[in-house]
Amino acid sequence: MTDQDGEGMPRPGVDVPDRRGRTGLDRVGRDLDRNPNVRVRDVRVLTSDWYVTRSTTFDFRHADGRWTTEQRETYDRGDGATILLYDATARTVVLTRQFRLPAYVNEHPDGMLIEAAAGLLDADDPETAIRREAEEETGLTVGDVEHVFDVYMSPGSVTERLHFFAAPYDHGSIAHGARAGLAHEGEDIEVLELGFDDALDRIGVDILDAKTIMLLQWAALRGPFRTAGG
Repeated sequence: MTDQDGEGMPRPGVDVPDRRGRTGLDRVGRDLDRNPNVRVRDVRVLTSDWYVTRSTTFDFRHADGRWTTEQRETYDRGDGATILLYDATARTVVLTRQFRLPAYVNEHPDGMLIEAAAGLLDADDPETAIRREAEEETGLTVGDVEHVFDVYMSPGSVTERLHFFAAPYDHGSIAHGARAGLAHEGEDIEVLELGFDDALDRIGVDILDAKTIMLLQWAALRGPFRTAGG
């Protein structure tokens, strides 16, 4: 095992390429100067496999003028995109169900989460990425998409910014019991078509995923299912 702090030891993602061929990952964030109350002192790469965990030491000036030295860990998995597929006439939406280990570890009964289709941008722009992810996870080819908003999902520790989209689909295009996902990535995704009102009622019951809840609430308040005068 390599030692991240050991002299002369190779450090994946820093001195030598990591699993994704990256080096210099300890330089990210060192030159940030947009906030005069924050001065970055040091950045260390803790892990660099597929995603990157960093420990950043910085000076922070408080409202009373005091400077303190703080240390925070960040998890960098890149930015992502998510989409709500809907049929406004049929009042249905397309969601997915798949196993999520982190939820399973943290007291979810079986780790099977109901979610809107989503994925990482990788090297694509958000709209291109969400078209790709929607097709991979639902089997549907998406036409015109609407950009809804962008959100930092867990800003205390995760750097990811998620781009939210919505798009119509044809209610008759989903086969009963349809499954999707990329086998070589270990995906085994159940495609769900739910009545919109049913989906709203299941928030907090078995729809527990934040991005999905946000999209459903947007659809009810400002999107395709908003009521007149809403």
